Amino acid sequence: MSTSEFFTEVAEFSLFGKSTIMIPYEWEYEGLGGVTLKAINEYWTSGQRKANPIHEISYRACFKPQLAEFFITRLSEVGDVVYDPFMGRGTTPLEAVILNRLPLGNDINPLSKALIEPRLKPPRITEIQKRLEEIDFTSGKETYEDLKHFFHKDTLKEIISLKEYLLHRESIGKLDAVDMWIRMVAINRLTGHSTGFFSVYSLPPNQAVSAKRQAKINIQRNQTPEYREIKSRILKKSKSLLRNWSQNAENFQNYDFSSCIYVGKSNNVKSIADESVQLVITSPPFLDVIDYKSDNWLRCWFMGIDSSQIDISQIKSIDEWEIMIYETLKDIYRILKPEGFVAIEVGEIRMGRVLLEENVLRCGVKAGFQPVVIMINDQKFTKTANTWGISNVSKGTNTNRIVVFSKNV
Repeated sequence: MSTSEFFTEVAEFSLFGKSTIMIPYEWEYEGLGGVTLKAINEYWTSGQRKANPIHEISYRACFKPQLAEFFITRLSEVGDVVYDPFMGRGTTPLEAVILNRLPLGNDINPLSKALIEPRLKPPRITEIQKRLEEIDFTSGKETYEDLKHFFHKDTLKEIISLKEYLLHRESIGKLDAVDMWIRMVAINRLTGHSTGFFSVYSLPPNQAVSAKRQAKINIQRNQTPEYREIKSRILKKSKSLLRNWSQNAENFQNYDFSSCIYVGKSNNVKSIADESVQLVITSPPFLDVIDYKSDNWLRCWFMGIDSSQIDISQIKSIDEWEIMIYETLKDIYRILKPEGFVAIEVGEIRMGRVLLEENVLRCGVKAGFQPVVIMINDQKFTKTANTWGISNVSKGTNTNRIVVFSKNV
């Protein structure tokens, strides 16, 4: 789809019964200036469970697969390379595979690679079940008393046994696709609200509270961690994630995804060749809104990582944030094909007083891109926000705000 065709579709979009509202945004930056239209509509479904179930992995501030699907189906062709430099849980590269594109992803947090890599080419349920039967869940040696605020002592023994098994396999170079899948699922079953998780009632795995805070939750709820066997929960979640995967299982049967996922800073991913990517879909950290380090401390512990040592950006200054975005966009410009596209999703923050799409637009222009349109996907909150008692236009991010650029050379 050409730039003009995409713009026309956005402007005339009415799939969900609404007409697009177009608002001109006048911008000026270092002697350059222009008008870019903000297109307001509902561009994809607000349903949380409408995408392939293999996406159902928790991660803070992740966008819906439908967002990635919208751009992948319109701005790339089958076989094109689709990239995300801030991949988080891996929504963009995974949706690229589902839609028969080649995935590329990067994130500075090694947790991200552990979450996405096994889902690009998952093992079969029979392989997962066989491996779980082979693992000794009684061999754990580590002691971590504070974790008993989350887990029954026998459950904790099983978790530590699995952790030590996986770390040993990794240390001797034998961590294979089945091990990585089991690790990914276990990471996402550590803590949560329901009996499907390993823990007593707690926050979801993407927002792990401290052990001290969990002790207070236990007192407030008058609860004590009960034994929850982890092997059956890993298998049950695996079956849920893979329940619709057969339609995609053969697409990349002989393709090696090991060189598609990187861990490092977003502004200098040297392993990606110049002019090799057709489409970039990404969502950078929203200033200081999310504390990725503390939120993921328990997941990182399970992987043998000290989350406090990960160099994740916790930027509070708009000026510093713009530098980070500009430097990332410069690297994207290098790797993007001529006539390729970039879609950068941000949210309004600080009760709507800061509209980051306007900062992104200036950074993109400086990096050499041509603004196409600013899309504002405006829809009511669903499951996640309502859990916290947040209604639309009150707190949190109420819209997806996507700046679309093209590389016209």
